[in-house]
Amino acid sequence: MLTAPFGELVTAMVTPFKENGEVNYEKAAELARHLVENGSDALVVAGTTGESPTLTQEEKLELYRTVVSAVKGKAKVVAGTGSNNTAQAVKLTRLAAECGVDGVMLVVPYYNKPSQEGIYQHFATIIAETDLPVMLYNVPGRTVVNMSAETTLRLAELPNVVAIKEASGDLEQMALIRKKAPQDFAVYSGDDCMTLPVLAVGGSGVVSVAAHVAGKDKKKMISAYHAGDTATALQLHLRLLPLFNVMFISPNPCPVKGALNLLGHNLGPVRLPLVELTDSERKEIDNVLTGLGYL
Repeated sequence: MLTAPFGELVTAMVTPFKENGEVNYEKAAELARHLVENGSDALVVAGTTGESPTLTQEEKLELYRTVVSAVKGKAKVVAGTGSNNTAQAVKLTRLAAECGVDGVMLVVPYYNKPSQEGIYQHFATIIAETDLPVMLYNVPGRTVVNMSAETTLRLAELPNVVAIKEASGDLEQMALIRKKAPQDFAVYSGDDCMTLPVLAVGGSGVVSVAAHVAGKDKKKMISAYHAGDTATALQLHLRLLPLFNVMFISPNPCPVKGALNLLGHNLGPVRLPLVELTDSERKEIDNVLTGLGYL
């Protein structure tokens, strides 16, 4: 059996805002409960999908507390505490622990373009300062630097490093990690469209954006695969492909927040430098949601 320290379906949660740009904590609690009721085993709070670059430290901490309180042990809460500033990530990780979260997600340092040794030392320094379970996050499309399988495997030997969210798109790299990592180390797909291929090479699940809209179907797909019903898993994967694709017609999380607003969740705007969907983008999302029967 594969280990799944944060469950099979982890949703990278968007951050609701009021029309004046302030964080809407009441809506955050409401959304968290909705996601759990629709299949999410865990929620990542204040990750990239949660617009972390434009959230203050105080806003992140209040979001952690809000979501922990909202789900009340029904799902795990993973705090996005990563940064390209090692000392800042150490501080936020310590503070997150005081909010009652179940783990933290640490992204590869962005913009600095560190070496593999720099990546390792960055993570090792943060990890040494917390007892929380850690999910690493490799997303070279945003950080510019790919964390190699070798660096991931070094980090996987540290006692509280339990998983990686892999969004490199390199299936061979993910398979190598799965082959050589400790058996209790989990590989999660970081892309909805790669979920089924990652499961096929030993992945445990996905950290999903599309689960905001299709949580039950995503959970059903993963569970079917793990139960050996690959035909059902494939059928669901192919059915959901239009949704996976339309979620990235503009920078994340603009499409998913737009989709949730179309579905009546009223989560407000995005913060600059992100901008609202165009009319044509909104229409395209509307068409996909309608075609899949979600709208």
